[in-house]
Amino acid sequence: MRALTKTTKVATPATVEKKWHLIDADGLVVGRVASIIANILRGKHKPSFTPFIDCGDNVIVINADKVRFTGKKLGQKIYYKHTGYAGGIKGVTAAKVLEGHFPERVLEKAVERMVPRGPLGRQQMRNLRIFKGAEHDHAAQNPEPMDIAGLNRKNKVGA
Repeated sequence: MRALTKTTKVATPATVEKKWHLIDADGLVVGRVASIIANILRGKHKPSFTPFIDCGDNVIVINADKVRFTGKKLGQKIYYKHTGYAGGIKGVTAAKVLEGHFPERVLEKAVERMVPRGPLGRQQMRNLRIFKGAEHDHAAQNPEPMDIAGLNRKNKVGA
């Protein structure tokens, strides 16, 4: 009879199995969907989660231009950037970003700020694909759709 061992299995890059997930962000709250995406990218939904290994899955997000904010955040939330010159801080509201050419940056920045900083976080962010429309070019990977709105009633605005 074998004795019970108290060892924890550590995932290695060779043993990690990556899946593809498809998320439709139409009407979903930005922060709630971003935290779910960040957990999937890190691999925290798997029992073999290892903090220092990229054991997360690939995520495809469609309709990123239709994400929603709660409260007055649409007009009051400001995204800052700096030009590099003295006094060169610029700010733009969330409403203007969503109306602009790259509305998917709202969701991308929200997820980016939830993954670890450093080489591992940058590697995990490469597994995220965000599209502003309903079409994506990763159909060959057979992503499985996730119902984020069905997980919690607060995940969708107006539900």
